[in-house]
Amino acid sequence: MARKRRKKLGEILLEWGTVTQEQLDQAMGIASGSGKRLGEALVEAGMCDEDDVSKALAAQFDMEFIDLDDPDVTDSIDMNLVPQDLAKKHLILPLGQNNGRLKLIIHDPMDLELLDLLRFRLNSEIDTAIAPKSAIRGFLDAGGKEGGKPSMFSDESLVTDSVDVTVDKSVDSSVDASVDIAAGEDAPIVRLVHRMISEAVRSRASDIHVEPMEDRVVLRYRIDGVCHVRDNLPKRMQASLLARLKLMAGVNIAERRVPQDGRIKMSVDESQIDFRVSCCPAYHGESVVLRILRPDSVRIGLINLGFEQDTLDSFNRIIRRPNGIFLVTGPTGSGKTTTLYSALDTLNRPDRKIITAEDPVEYNFNGINQCQVRESIGLTFPSILRAMLRQAPNIVLVGEIRDREVADIAIQAALTGHLVFSTLHTNDAPSAITRLIDMGVKPFLVASSIQAVMAQRLIRVLCDKCKAPNPEPDPRLMRLVDISEQDLAENTIYQPVGCQQCGKIGFRGRQGIYEMMRMNSEIRELAFTRAPIGKIRDAAIRGGMRPLLGDGKIKILKGKTTPEEIARFAQAETLVGEEVEV
Repeated sequence: MARKRRKKLGEILLEWGTVTQEQLDQAMGIASGSGKRLGEALVEAGMCDEDDVSKALAAQFDMEFIDLDDPDVTDSIDMNLVPQDLAKKHLILPLGQNNGRLKLIIHDPMDLELLDLLRFRLNSEIDTAIAPKSAIRGFLDAGGKEGGKPSMFSDESLVTDSVDVTVDKSVDSSVDASVDIAAGEDAPIVRLVHRMISEAVRSRASDIHVEPMEDRVVLRYRIDGVCHVRDNLPKRMQASLLARLKLMAGVNIAERRVPQDGRIKMSVDESQIDFRVSCCPAYHGESVVLRILRPDSVRIGLINLGFEQDTLDSFNRIIRRPNGIFLVTGPTGSGKTTTLYSALDTLNRPDRKIITAEDPVEYNFNGINQCQVRESIGLTFPSILRAMLRQAPNIVLVGEIRDREVADIAIQAALTGHLVFSTLHTNDAPSAITRLIDMGVKPFLVASSIQAVMAQRLIRVLCDKCKAPNPEPDPRLMRLVDISEQDLAENTIYQPVGCQQCGKIGFRGRQGIYEMMRMNSEIRELAFTRAPIGKIRDAAIRGGMRPLLGDGKIKILKGKTTPEEIARFAQAETLVGEEVEV
């Protein structure tokens, strides 16, 4: 009798309607080029979520799919059945034992070597079920319990063995109590810092904040743009904790009077992660912030940044122009760098020469000449830009236009046949025109050199796993984000709930909302005559610009985010005066 052919993962997802054939072909190309499995490529490209892949693998291998958000399931997990180190290293969970057979939750049914290893280590026959990798890791990171993560000090040795450092203020500060921070990888403070950093990376945090207070040290993670308190560390650990972080960052551990910047390179889960470290003197001790720089975060592809299709088409046309200036505006932390790097990644081809001037260089790209600003030795934005133009580049990226000198050189580069990308700190796209003129740039140069200005913000995206319809949206909030009664009748408004996959937050990941202002004859004339921002904005909207609020409204009605998220950044102008707490 002929053996029934096992369906492929892609076939199953295609049959379920989870992905399209085009997405599947694209993911297969990514997988073959990177050596990753198809499921990993689909999830990383944002074409489907990890749950869908795990369910498809369960169907492919005739396995049980386990929902780790189900309290009945988590109550059945007995971590005493397997060694803790084995569970964490291989990401497995024991679901019980029956007739001498151990039932394990795994995430990769194709890892046959692991199954053989587990049979040998556990001296037992094994039955397997499947759950998403991130859900298993989240359960283990939470100490195998619902209701939040255990304290950083759940390992008692980190409390009893850690070095208690007190600094005698009468002694010169150069005699630092930096103690046993270099005493080896097994030192308690070393293990604490390693645990702190690893957990933050796995939690998708963008920053780690270590903040000394009067009676404690507060540890916070910024996840999807919002700070969450992770733990309150004992005050007696402050000196050794800060000294360890400064030692890793390569800064002077004896200097506490002035700000210092450093970098850390560290491997977490087999990925090399960079951390930009900032130490700033504060009243109760130095505040230290580690910004987490993931090398793949700026290579997620333009399609995954959150562009609506018309804006994406316009963006692609602009970045392929032969010359002119394209500006991306927004406050700090609004994703400007990621947008421009994604554009450079798209344009990076052997036939194009690309040079950047950055302060600092955060991400390294093969094939792109990146220059680091060092003002202490005279290597400033203007000096780098002048040198750049002698190298005959096709595309120039200026990290930020900060003053008239940089603006003038960027404009001259655009007028002499170069495509120039840069950022500017303004709240919306039309304000970029008046900001450049206020810097002292001649209006006719602004009008002739700029091709387009795009403003953006980052908004949190609802977790697909747990989001739920909001049966009674707040009417005042609906007016604030310009959602009408008809919009409510035709669409569903969603609200966050919180589950294991999103860390009980209700949101997972961020996307951009955008307003794209393409220069036309009317806007150029208004720029030339120094027209006020209001007139430039009206002309831009007549020319097809969709404001930030309009882009955010689309994402609310598509169920990607909440009205509260959009109201944080954009509000209907007629209702700005209303007091609505968001």
